[in-house]
Amino acid sequence: MDFDMLGLTPRLVARLAELKITDPTPIQAQAIPHAMNGRDVLGLAQTGTGKTAAFGLPLVHMMSSVGTKPAPKTVRGLVLAPTRELAKQISDALRDFSDGSHLKVALVVGGASINPQIKRLERGTDLLVATPGRLIDLLDRRAVRLDETRFLVLDEADQMLDLGFIHALRKIAPLLAKERQTMLFSATMPKQMAELASAYLTDPVRVAVNPPGKAADKIDQSVHFVEKSEKSDLLIKLMGKHMQDRALVFVRTKHGADRLARQLERSGFDVAAIHGNRSQGQRERAIVAFREGRIKVLVATDVAARGIDIPDVRHVYNYDLPNVPDNYVHRIGRTARAGADGAAIAFCAPDEMGELRDIQKTMKADIPVAGGTPWIVAGDKARQPVRGGKPGGGGNGAGNGQRRRRPQGGGGGRPRSRKAA
Repeated sequence: MDFDMLGLTPRLVARLAELKITDPTPIQAQAIPHAMNGRDVLGLAQTGTGKTAAFGLPLVHMMSSVGTKPAPKTVRGLVLAPTRELAKQISDALRDFSDGSHLKVALVVGGASINPQIKRLERGTDLLVATPGRLIDLLDRRAVRLDETRFLVLDEADQMLDLGFIHALRKIAPLLAKERQTMLFSATMPKQMAELASAYLTDPVRVAVNPPGKAADKIDQSVHFVEKSEKSDLLIKLMGKHMQDRALVFVRTKHGADRLARQLERSGFDVAAIHGNRSQGQRERAIVAFREGRIKVLVATDVAARGIDIPDVRHVYNYDLPNVPDNYVHRIGRTARAGADGAAIAFCAPDEMGELRDIQKTMKADIPVAGGTPWIVAGDKARQPVRGGKPGGGGNGAGNGQRRRRPQGGGGGRPRSRKAA
């Protein structure tokens, strides 16, 4: 199947050819026909499978047939995304798809001045890409109206729940046109996601490419069991073997990201850090430099896990294991994109055995051990088995017969702040 068989306009198909996009991915081939027929769509697919085009192409196709301009401050199609990076990525794709047409695509996100965004929305917008927090701000200022919005897309909806945006969604949804088409896309399907789908979708068509929680087949995964104090030395050693390749390093905290970036810079790496405390301009400049190859290493918190679409990221390091197991899948989905190969390397300290066990349970698979021996968890201490007075090497898995111990400081809690937007 190719794009002209999906019913897209010849102009849009020609534009895709200019962008060297010729063959639909599985999620696109399944979702686009239903979206073109006006059905609500519930799409389940891992990151890097082409979800943006799966909803973006039908939106551009349907909007292109509307001959009139949008009324002042109105929006015809709304796409909500949980992070600034993902929203920017979506808006760039929609502008690429609609290039040469009359469609106006606007982006509104937190971390940037609100006044230019208010000005941009005054004349009306065909397609608006927004983070929920900033959209609420604009609605409160009466800078935008949603009563003529007949198309709604919730992208990476599971992360919206993780970041506590459910209250924003409940405030936004009643403001949209009652007769509308809604598409919801997600990489995972937790229980609360099913409740969200039932509340916002009407008789949806469910399309699924990969089982929730499953990582891409071309990702070579491995785990090293290492003391927390030795993680930076191991990271420098491993990354020293591929200093010319792009690498993403995920850490748990903002201060940890800055601290690790400084260590890597002192060791000779071209590196930048992005997290929620960085301004939108700082985050965008770091990502652009990473995409262009001016920096080779990007240290990030989970705020960036779903907003970086750079095809040639060869290595993803989980320097700290995530508290939320699904986030592991989203993190490593930054590599092996568009059919390429990639490697995902995880570091597991003694107090992270619980996180590792949850991740493997979510994926329904053990991560191969590349170094060290799984920590034995007993009472309040975790240690490696001792052989001949030294920690053993190798190992063949983790979590067998182990009693889970929560990491110190809480662990396992889900973030509820919307500051990431």
